[in-house]
Amino acid sequence: MNAPSQPCALAAGQHGEYRHYLAQRMGPMIHALMLVTVLSYLVAVGVGALMRDSPVPLWLRVAPALPLLLVALATRRVRQPRPLSALTLLCVLLVEIGINLGNLDYPGGRSWVPPGLLMPVATSVLWMGRWDFLVAMTLCALGPLPALLLGPIDRPLLVQYAVYMAIAIAIALAAVLRAFMARTLFEQFRLEQQLREQASIDGLTGLLHRNRFLELARSTLADLHRQQQPASMLFLDADHFKQLNDRHGHAAGDAALVALAATLRRQLRPGDLIGRIGGEEFAMLLPGNSLEQACRRAELLRQSMREIQRPDGRPLTTSIGVAECSPGCCDDIEALLARADQAMRQAKDAGRDRVVCSPDDC
Repeated sequence: MNAPSQPCALAAGQHGEYRHYLAQRMGPMIHALMLVTVLSYLVAVGVGALMRDSPVPLWLRVAPALPLLLVALATRRVRQPRPLSALTLLCVLLVEIGINLGNLDYPGGRSWVPPGLLMPVATSVLWMGRWDFLVAMTLCALGPLPALLLGPIDRPLLVQYAVYMAIAIAIALAAVLRAFMARTLFEQFRLEQQLREQASIDGLTGLLHRNRFLELARSTLADLHRQQQPASMLFLDADHFKQLNDRHGHAAGDAALVALAATLRRQLRPGDLIGRIGGEEFAMLLPGNSLEQACRRAELLRQSMREIQRPDGRPLTTSIGVAECSPGCCDDIEALLARADQAMRQAKDAGRDRVVCSPDDC
């Protein structure tokens, strides 16, 4: 009977975890913004005192700065969602009180309230939940009203203030939605990139998977065909690899593959592609390399592989097949790979630890 409530409980738990996550990430930003708020408030009070006289004593207008500073200091260590939201809302309330103290009985009967119009936009990035946002926007909208209503009532000014405040809240809401959408899309993009990378990269060796290698090689080969440039394919297989696994364990086999992949990467040149085709088999596409150039590189690669030591102290040997795709006579990538694979098998049959080169059929 309790099964239907489990998804709701899970969703509620995830929501709580998300709020804690936001509190941890947004806490430092909220602390910094509050310190800026304290400084801005003091500057505004000082400028106001220099520009005009006010019946409200200066010390009373400065007074909200002290609790503002205490609230700002408290947010430095608070990382729980509810206390952090409460402190942030208290900060908005104190600023609104300060705005009212600074504008009561303004000479001429017209209260100066434009700072209140900036509050919705200025605080829009702080709120971790919709209720925080709604309460904050209510405080922003109603906060300056005492300064408007306690003096002579100016109806056009009230209407103007209501319109401006509605616009400011709309802008703040748009800013929050924009930030939310941007963050959501960025997280989705990053997740897709991670999934795409996991699907394209072999987890053990860090080289391209077979399908991704063939996809990129196919595109490269098409470009070379249009440019009338040659290309060569190397197909490499570690000799006696099954024996290594059986005698020394899969961990030793994995270590040999990682070392082999690292040696392949060291031989990489700009434009080259390397992929793990399967098991202990690897392929390397060499754009712009003729068969002669590719065979020289394959021989250097074979010699470099012998520097890798097996657990029994013997060098790791490889058999490499090389196939060429000359200008105007390009196989598709699967046929080129198959010819390189066939050349590699000829190297195996001839005694392993060697390079066999296969010219194209044109």
